[in-house]
Amino acid sequence: MLRLFKWFLGAAAVSMMLTACGGDDDHTDPTIAQAAQDRGFTALVAAANKAGLTSALSDTSASLTVFAPTNDAFTKLATQLGFASADAMVTALPAPTLASILQYHVLASKKDAAALTAGGTSQATLYKLNGNTVSLTLNFTGGVNIQDAALTTAKVTTADVPASNGVIHVVDKVLVPPGLLNIVQMAQVNPTFSTLVSAVVSANLQGTLSGAGPFTVFAPTNDAFAAIASTVSSLTTQQLTNVLTYHVLPSQVLAANIPFGTPVTTVLGQTITLNAGTPPTITDSTATAAKIVATDVLASNGVIHVVDKVLIPNPL
Repeated sequence: MLRLFKWFLGAAAVSMMLTACGGDDDHTDPTIAQAAQDRGFTALVAAANKAGLTSALSDTSASLTVFAPTNDAFTKLATQLGFASADAMVTALPAPTLASILQYHVLASKKDAAALTAGGTSQATLYKLNGNTVSLTLNFTGGVNIQDAALTTAKVTTADVPASNGVIHVVDKVLVPPGLLNIVQMAQVNPTFSTLVSAVVSANLQGTLSGAGPFTVFAPTNDAFAAIASTVSSLTTQQLTNVLTYHVLPSQVLAANIPFGTPVTTVLGQTITLNAGTPPTITDSTATAAKIVATDVLASNGVIHVVDKVLIPNPL
């Protein structure tokens, strides 16, 4: 009995040592790539595989932060861009495009939710545009919220998913980087411009505005169209085309290069005048100026500036 008791004490001591040192029961978190697979993020995994980023997300020497869109988030983006499904979108988009989208979701260091909050409202991603690092804009009202280049907001729905090579934060939207999608696509992914997109399609201008450009588009919001809904509904197709092309310049003009006070000629052939101020405004053929409420939404074929009024040419 004494021998058995000594054996029991020895076994208990060994068990305690193994537990303290990790032992056979030590839990190792999966890599980011494996965690995404395990949690059923099939669209994200498929995109990473096609983009050639799976090995980077599996690198155990790395320490990354990944904002991981859900399958529903990928499906929503696919629908907005006119694809039948997330799978169809991943199949159709070129690998470099997918890589750029995913890199826009990755920070180069591990940052849990507390570190994100402490790190401020700007977080540099792995995505680069014209050789320059591109950052995400964060705010922390009611959680962690991320604004992308299309001026839409993703919310972190599950934070601090552990991984052996970093951390995952689950988001409810695919973040759209600047300079990747064309002007029409950038409007499609922002519900604020759904009326504008419908008007562009009705006027059969989507092909032109998806072309090489570059263009500058002063994009009225849904509210701007709603304010003159009766007028818009009475327009002929040609008049609608005239209204829309009155919002387009045949070159890319960033906010820093706007020629304030000088009439500029639109694609329609009529001029508008941009006025300095806070916010800047646009004078069209009517007495009411349109406010420029957001600038420099960068597309692959130009830039969008957001306005709060539909510009009206004269004559229509």
